[in-house]
Amino acid sequence: MPVSPPRPKDLPLTALRAFEAAARLYGFAAAAQELGVTPGAVTAHIKQLEQTLGAPLFTRTPRGVRLTPLGQQALPQFTQAFDALGQAVNDLRAAAAPRTVHIATLPAIAQLWLSPRLPALRAAAPEITVSITALEHPPNLKRSPYDLSLFFSDTPEGRLTPDTIFPVCAPSLAARLTSPQDIANHPCLSDATWSDDWHLWSQTLPDPPPIPQGPTFSLYALAVEECVNGAGLLIGHETLVANHLHDGRLTAPFPQKLTLNRGLRLWSDRPLRAGTAANFVADWLRRTPAPQPPLASPPPPATHP
Repeated sequence: MPVSPPRPKDLPLTALRAFEAAARLYGFAAAAQELGVTPGAVTAHIKQLEQTLGAPLFTRTPRGVRLTPLGQQALPQFTQAFDALGQAVNDLRAAAAPRTVHIATLPAIAQLWLSPRLPALRAAAPEITVSITALEHPPNLKRSPYDLSLFFSDTPEGRLTPDTIFPVCAPSLAARLTSPQDIANHPCLSDATWSDDWHLWSQTLPDPPPIPQGPTFSLYALAVEECVNGAGLLIGHETLVANHLHDGRLTAPFPQKLTLNRGLRLWSDRPLRAGTAANFVADWLRRTPAPQPPLASPPPPATHP
Protein backbone atom coordinates (compact mmCIF):
# COMPACT_ATOMS: atom_id res chain seq x y z
CA MET A 1 0.00 0.00 0.00
CA PRO A 2 1.58 3.30 -1.07
CA VAL A 3 2.32 5.87 1.59
CA SER A 4 1.06 9.37 0.83
CA PRO A 5 1.72 11.64 3.78
CA PRO A 6 0.16 15.12 3.77
CA ARG A 7 2.33 17.73 2.09
CA PRO A 8 3.86 20.19 4.55
CA LYS A 9 2.08 23.52 4.46
CA ASP A 10 3.83 26.13 2.32
CA LEU A 11 4.72 29.50 3.79
CA PRO A 12 2.52 32.15 2.11
CA LEU A 13 4.47 34.26 -0.37
CA THR A 14 2.65 37.49 0.54
CA ALA A 15 3.55 36.97 4.19
CA LEU A 16 7.19 36.31 3.30
CA ARG A 17 7.26 39.49 1.23
CA ALA A 18 5.78 41.47 4.13
CA PHE A 19 8.41 40.04 6.51
CA GLU A 20 11.30 40.89 4.19
CA ALA A 21 10.10 44.46 3.61
CA ALA A 22 9.43 45.12 7.30
CA ALA A 23 12.78 43.65 8.32
CA ARG A 24 14.75 45.54 5.65
CA LEU A 25 12.98 48.86 6.29
CA TYR A 26 12.90 48.54 10.10
CA GLY A 27 9.14 48.87 10.51
CA PHE A 28 5.67 47.76 9.50
CA ALA A 29 4.56 51.24 8.35
CA ALA A 30 7.52 51.64 5.98
CA ALA A 31 6.92 48.14 4.61
CA ALA A 32 3.26 48.96 4.04
CA GLN A 33 4.18 52.08 2.07
CA GLU A 34 6.58 50.16 -0.16
CA LEU A 35 4.14 47.30 -0.73
CA GLY A 36 1.10 49.55 -1.29
CA VAL A 37 -0.94 48.06 1.55
CA THR A 38 -1.99 49.16 5.03
CA PRO A 39 0.20 48.68 8.12
CA GLY A 40 -2.58 46.46 9.49
CA ALA A 41 -2.21 44.16 6.48
CA VAL A 42 1.54 43.87 7.06
CA THR A 43 0.92 43.10 10.74
CA ALA A 44 -1.62 40.39 9.82
CA HIS A 45 0.71 38.80 7.25
CA ILE A 46 3.61 38.65 9.69
CA LYS A 47 1.43 37.29 12.48
CA GLN A 48 0.19 34.56 10.11
CA LEU A 49 3.78 33.74 9.14
CA GLU A 50 4.91 33.53 12.76
CA GLN A 51 1.96 31.27 13.62
CA THR A 52 2.77 28.97 10.70
CA LEU A 53 6.44 28.82 11.71
CA GLY A 54 5.67 28.50 15.39
CA ALA A 55 8.37 31.04 16.19
CA PRO A 56 8.53 34.87 16.41
CA LEU A 57 10.38 36.91 13.80
CA PHE A 58 9.95 40.29 15.51
CA THR A 59 9.98 41.44 19.10
CA ARG A 60 7.25 44.02 19.75
CA THR A 61 8.23 46.95 22.01
CA PRO A 62 6.55 50.27 22.92
CA ARG A 63 8.99 51.96 20.50
CA GLY A 64 8.31 49.64 17.59
CA VAL A 65 9.60 46.27 16.47
CA ARG A 66 13.00 44.68 16.16
CA LEU A 67 14.13 41.43 14.62
CA THR A 68 14.61 38.31 16.67
CA PRO A 69 17.77 36.25 16.04
CA LEU A 70 15.68 34.04 13.74
CA GLY A 71 14.52 37.05 11.76
CA GLN A 72 18.07 38.40 11.49
CA GLN A 73 19.26 35.05 10.23
CA ALA A 74 16.54 34.81 7.57
CA LEU A 75 16.60 38.38 6.21
CA PRO A 76 19.68 38.30 3.89
CA GLN A 77 18.52 35.23 1.97
CA PHE A 78 14.99 36.57 1.52
CA THR A 79 16.28 39.97 0.37
CA GLN A 80 18.49 38.23 -2.18
CA ALA A 81 15.60 36.03 -3.29
CA PHE A 82 13.10 38.87 -3.75
CA ASP A 83 15.73 40.97 -5.56
CA ALA A 84 16.27 38.06 -7.94
CA LEU A 85 12.51 37.62 -8.39
CA GLY A 86 12.15 41.33 -9.12
CA GLN A 87 14.96 41.16 -11.67
CA ALA A 88 13.31 38.17 -13.37
CA VAL A 89 9.97 40.01 -13.55
CA ASN A 90 11.64 43.13 -14.98
CA ASP A 91 13.53 41.04 -17.56
CA LEU A 92 10.23 39.47 -18.57
CA ARG A 93 8.58 42.90 -18.93
CA ALA A 94 11.50 44.18 -21.00
CA ALA A 95 11.41 41.15 -23.30
CA ALA A 96 7.65 41.54 -23.78
CA ALA A 97 7.93 45.28 -24.61
CA PRO A 98 11.55 45.86 -25.70
CA ARG A 99 10.97 49.37 -27.12
CA THR A 100 9.22 50.81 -24.05
CA VAL A 101 11.20 52.63 -21.35
CA HIS A 102 9.66 53.37 -17.96
CA ILE A 103 11.06 56.34 -16.02
CA ALA A 104 10.23 57.17 -12.39
CA THR A 105 10.83 60.77 -11.42
CA LEU A 106 9.79 63.61 -9.14
CA PRO A 107 6.69 65.51 -10.40
CA ALA A 108 8.65 68.78 -10.71
CA ILE A 109 11.39 67.08 -12.72
CA ALA A 110 8.82 65.42 -14.97
CA GLN A 111 7.10 68.73 -15.72
CA LEU A 112 9.98 71.18 -15.82
CA TRP A 113 13.07 69.18 -16.87
CA LEU A 114 11.97 66.01 -18.63
CA SER A 115 8.90 67.22 -20.52
CA PRO A 116 10.77 69.87 -22.59
CA ARG A 117 13.18 67.17 -23.79
CA LEU A 118 10.59 64.62 -24.90
CA PRO A 119 9.82 66.05 -28.36
CA ALA A 120 13.50 65.91 -29.34
CA LEU A 121 13.80 62.41 -27.87
CA ARG A 122 10.81 61.22 -29.92
CA ALA A 123 12.38 62.73 -33.02
CA ALA A 124 15.69 61.00 -32.31
CA ALA A 125 14.09 57.60 -31.62
CA PRO A 126 10.49 57.46 -32.87
CA GLU A 127 10.40 53.70 -32.35
CA ILE A 128 10.86 54.08 -28.57
CA THR A 129 7.94 54.76 -26.22
CA VAL A 130 8.83 56.62 -23.03
CA SER A 131 6.47 56.14 -20.09
CA ILE A 132 6.86 58.54 -17.15
CA THR A 133 5.55 57.97 -13.62
CA ALA A 134 5.69 60.84 -11.13
CA LEU A 135 6.63 59.70 -7.61
CA GLU A 136 7.59 61.58 -4.46
CA HIS A 137 10.42 59.17 -3.60
CA PRO A 138 12.76 57.00 -5.69
CA PRO A 139 11.42 53.45 -6.09
CA ASN A 140 13.38 50.27 -5.49
CA LEU A 141 14.38 49.57 -9.09
CA LYS A 142 15.24 45.97 -8.23
CA ARG A 143 11.59 45.33 -7.39
CA SER A 144 9.54 47.92 -9.32
CA PRO A 145 8.68 48.06 -13.04
CA TYR A 146 10.86 51.09 -13.86
CA ASP A 147 13.99 51.11 -15.98
CA LEU A 148 15.36 54.49 -14.85
CA SER A 149 15.11 56.79 -11.85
CA LEU A 150 15.52 60.57 -12.16
CA PHE A 151 15.63 62.35 -8.80
CA PHE A 152 17.68 64.82 -6.80
CA SER A 153 20.20 62.80 -4.80
CA ASP A 154 23.30 63.18 -2.66
CA THR A 155 24.98 60.34 -4.58
CA PRO A 156 27.53 61.69 -7.10
CA GLU A 157 27.36 58.68 -9.45
CA GLY A 158 25.11 59.40 -12.43
CA ARG A 159 24.72 63.08 -11.58
CA LEU A 160 23.59 65.22 -14.51
CA THR A 161 23.63 68.70 -12.95
CA PRO A 162 24.21 70.24 -9.52
CA ASP A 163 21.26 71.63 -7.59
CA THR A 164 21.84 75.38 -7.39
CA ILE A 165 19.18 77.55 -5.73
CA PHE A 166 18.44 81.28 -5.63
CA PRO A 167 15.38 83.56 -5.51
CA VAL A 168 13.41 84.15 -8.70
CA CYS A 169 10.40 86.30 -9.46
CA ALA A 170 8.48 87.92 -12.29
CA PRO A 171 10.29 90.84 -13.97
CA SER A 172 7.58 93.24 -12.80
CA LEU A 173 8.35 92.34 -9.18
CA ALA A 174 12.11 92.41 -9.72
CA ALA A 175 11.84 96.05 -10.78
CA ARG A 176 10.80 96.87 -7.19
CA LEU A 177 13.72 95.05 -5.55
CA THR A 178 17.08 96.71 -4.89
CA SER A 179 18.68 94.33 -2.34
CA PRO A 180 17.93 91.04 -0.55
CA GLN A 181 16.57 93.07 2.39
CA ASP A 182 13.58 93.98 0.19
CA ILE A 183 12.46 90.34 0.37
CA ALA A 184 10.89 91.17 3.73
CA ASN A 185 8.28 93.30 1.94
CA HIS A 186 6.96 90.64 -0.44
CA PRO A 187 5.33 87.19 -0.18
CA CYS A 188 7.77 84.28 -0.31
CA LEU A 189 6.31 81.20 -1.99
CA SER A 190 7.40 77.77 -0.79
CA ASP A 191 7.29 74.17 -1.95
CA ALA A 192 6.18 71.60 0.63
CA THR A 193 8.93 69.15 -0.30
CA TRP A 194 11.70 71.75 -0.23
CA SER A 195 10.37 73.71 2.72
CA ASP A 196 13.86 74.65 3.94
CA ASP A 197 14.93 76.33 0.67
CA TRP A 198 14.48 79.89 1.91
CA HIS A 199 16.35 79.22 5.15
CA LEU A 200 19.27 77.53 3.36
CA TRP A 201 19.67 80.33 0.85
CA SER A 202 19.21 83.20 3.32
CA GLN A 203 21.97 81.84 5.56
CA THR A 204 24.49 82.55 2.78
CA LEU A 205 23.88 86.31 3.29
CA PRO A 206 25.86 88.36 5.79
CA ASP A 207 22.62 89.89 7.09
CA PRO A 208 19.73 87.46 6.39
CA PRO A 209 16.42 89.29 5.95
CA PRO A 210 13.20 88.04 7.55
CA ILE A 211 11.36 85.75 5.15
CA PRO A 212 7.61 86.51 5.01
CA GLN A 213 5.47 83.39 4.96
CA GLY A 214 3.67 83.12 1.65
CA PRO A 215 1.60 80.32 0.12
CA THR A 216 2.96 76.77 0.26
CA PHE A 217 2.42 74.48 -2.73
CA SER A 218 2.44 70.70 -2.90
CA LEU A 219 3.59 70.89 -6.54
CA TYR A 220 6.73 72.85 -7.33
CA ALA A 221 5.61 73.44 -10.92
CA LEU A 222 2.49 75.17 -9.62
CA ALA A 223 4.61 77.37 -7.36
CA VAL A 224 6.71 78.29 -10.40
CA GLU A 225 3.62 79.28 -12.39
CA GLU A 226 2.31 81.41 -9.51
CA CYS A 227 5.72 83.05 -9.33
CA VAL A 228 5.47 83.82 -13.05
CA ASN A 229 2.05 85.35 -12.36
CA GLY A 230 3.61 87.78 -9.89
CA ALA A 231 2.37 86.16 -6.65
CA GLY A 232 5.74 86.61 -4.95
CA LEU A 233 9.31 85.35 -4.83
CA LEU A 234 10.27 81.68 -4.96
CA ILE A 235 13.53 79.83 -4.46
CA GLY A 236 14.33 78.62 -7.95
CA HIS A 237 16.16 75.37 -8.58
CA GLU A 238 18.31 76.32 -11.54
CA THR A 239 17.90 72.95 -13.24
CA LEU A 240 14.11 73.33 -13.16
CA VAL A 241 13.63 77.05 -13.94
CA ALA A 242 16.31 77.40 -16.65
CA ASN A 243 13.76 77.73 -19.46
CA HIS A 244 11.75 80.31 -17.51
CA LEU A 245 14.89 82.38 -16.97
CA HIS A 246 15.95 82.04 -20.60
CA ASP A 247 12.68 83.27 -22.07
CA GLY A 248 12.20 86.04 -19.48
CA ARG A 249 9.15 84.71 -17.68
CA LEU A 250 11.27 84.73 -14.51
CA THR A 251 14.37 86.63 -13.47
CA ALA A 252 16.93 86.29 -10.68
CA PRO A 253 16.90 89.66 -8.90
CA PHE A 254 20.01 89.00 -6.77
CA PRO A 255 23.42 87.49 -7.63
CA GLN A 256 23.73 85.31 -4.51
CA LYS A 257 23.40 81.58 -5.30
CA LEU A 258 23.83 78.41 -3.25
CA THR A 259 24.89 75.05 -4.70
CA LEU A 260 23.63 72.21 -2.53
CA ASN A 261 25.39 68.90 -1.92
CA ARG A 262 22.78 67.07 -3.99
CA GLY A 263 22.23 67.09 -7.72
CA LEU A 264 19.91 65.77 -10.44
CA ARG A 265 20.80 62.09 -10.84
CA LEU A 266 19.82 59.53 -13.48
CA TRP A 267 20.41 55.90 -12.59
CA SER A 268 19.32 52.29 -12.84
CA ASP A 269 19.85 49.52 -10.30
CA ARG A 270 20.29 46.91 -13.00
CA PRO A 271 22.72 46.75 -15.94
CA LEU A 272 21.61 48.66 -19.03
CA ARG A 273 22.74 46.46 -21.87
CA ALA A 274 24.08 48.06 -25.05
CA GLY A 275 21.48 48.26 -27.79
CA THR A 276 18.48 48.32 -25.45
CA ALA A 277 15.93 51.13 -25.50
CA ALA A 278 16.61 51.96 -21.84
CA ASN A 279 20.32 52.32 -22.49
CA PHE A 280 19.67 54.59 -25.49
CA VAL A 281 17.31 56.85 -23.51
CA ALA A 282 19.73 57.08 -20.57
CA ASP A 283 22.65 58.03 -22.84
CA TRP A 284 20.50 60.51 -24.76
CA LEU A 285 19.32 62.28 -21.60
CA ARG A 286 22.88 62.49 -20.27
CA ARG A 287 24.30 64.17 -23.36
CA THR A 288 21.42 66.23 -24.77
CA PRO A 289 20.63 69.67 -23.31
CA ALA A 290 17.09 70.95 -23.23
CA PRO A 291 16.01 72.90 -26.30
CA GLN A 292 15.97 76.58 -25.51
CA PRO A 293 12.68 78.30 -26.31
CA PRO A 294 12.93 81.36 -28.53
CA LEU A 295 13.37 84.61 -26.71
CA ALA A 296 10.26 86.74 -26.54
CA SER A 297 10.20 89.43 -29.18
CA PRO A 298 10.23 92.97 -27.81
CA PRO A 299 6.99 94.90 -28.28
CA PRO A 300 6.87 97.15 -31.35
CA PRO A 301 7.65 100.81 -30.67
CA ALA A 302 4.69 103.00 -29.95
CA THR A 303 3.54 105.16 -32.83
CA HIS A 304 2.38 108.70 -32.30
CA PRO A 305 -0.04 110.46 -34.58
